Amino acid sequence: MNGSGARRRAVITGIGVVAPNGVGTDDFWKATCQGASVLAPIDREGCEQYPLRVAGLVKGFDPAQFVEERVLVATDRFTHFAMAAAAMALDDAGPPVDEDDPFGIGVVTAAGSGGGEFGQRELQQLWSQGPHHVGPYQSIAWFYAASTGQISIRGDFKGPCGVVASDEPGGLDAVAHAAHDVARGTNAVVVGAAEAPIAPYSMVCQLGYRELSRVAEAEQAYLPFSERASGFAPAEGGAFFVLEDEATARNRGARIRAVVAGHAATFTGASRWPESREGLAHAMRGALAEAACAPEEVDVVFADALAVPEADRAEASALADVLGDHASRVPVTAPKAGTGRAYCGGSMLDAAAAALALEQGLVPPTPNVTGCAYDLDLVTGFARATAPRTALVLSRGLMGSNSALVLRLGSES
Repeated sequence: MNGSGARRRAVITGIGVVAPNGVGTDDFWKATCQGASVLAPIDREGCEQYPLRVAGLVKGFDPAQFVEERVLVATDRFTHFAMAAAAMALDDAGPPVDEDDPFGIGVVTAAGSGGGEFGQRELQQLWSQGPHHVGPYQSIAWFYAASTGQISIRGDFKGPCGVVASDEPGGLDAVAHAAHDVARGTNAVVVGAAEAPIAPYSMVCQLGYRELSRVAEAEQAYLPFSERASGFAPAEGGAFFVLEDEATARNRGARIRAVVAGHAATFTGASRWPESREGLAHAMRGALAEAACAPEEVDVVFADALAVPEADRAEASALADVLGDHASRVPVTAPKAGTGRAYCGGSMLDAAAAALALEQGLVPPTPNVTGCAYDLDLVTGFARATAPRTALVLSRGLMGSNSALVLRLGSES
């Protein structure tokens, strides 16, 4: 509750992005609206021999520009991405309310894989030179909560902190976790997810996923909702938000980039894609109910878009189950087809794109896809000017989680 007795509602006042198609929100959004595809052959040392050939790689990212040297040596690439995106989001938001009260600001992150690149180096040191050459930071750099810790320490943020250790929907679930913190009285929460799973150790762990695309041609590797769908391409990167209570944000004159209106999550089991229809539909209904949003009010859907035929069919069916006839008319998009799925970071990138779509009045296209095999209005080719006011963001995880997030236009009350 705020001072007037009304329920506190979380709004997004800052966005920061580190993605394969751009470092920084402006570059990311420009490339996303252009439908740019940046999927490319994996050229990381030690990764060339694996059957996984294509991924979304973050290029031109210098961690030293965003992270202090003393922290760089103790942290993994996924934390470098997180610290950079969080710093951008905080800068975008401006000084949050009561910034001098460290107990009023919290941090929530999501992570699926942790610090695989750092761990790779330490394992190589262990087996080539012995245990005395393994550094002490191995004990913390791999940890899935490392990003929450480093961001909170850097900012002296002592409010509620947490981490969602999950599969792809973890990013959306972290936003919901942070929104609940705001509703319970926290002034602001830095929330997001970033992943860096393109290293030999991390890639070996992924090879058991039958949903991964083995296609070697970058433009054919990830084609969701297409008749040529053959799995997804992985990616690295992610996004962060600053969430604040709406009333206090407006009182300080902050720009409201979007409203976090509703969320719900379910679980249907690992790789059980036909069953995900019911689970995803249940999550959508829960998110729409919390947002007090009628199905016909949804103006754009940012789809999970796994690019596995049975999973795509289940998602299209779930949309029809929940939205009815509106499901074939509402614009559906999957910008990640051009960047890859960055696991927890991927759902956060979708949430960032959804917030920007509401703010800018544009629905970005689905790269590389030219036709849809399902009864969906899939946006392809060019961005569509539709002035959406309500966005529905969907995510499913390889381990069985389903999540739906409803965002509203910032100027809507």
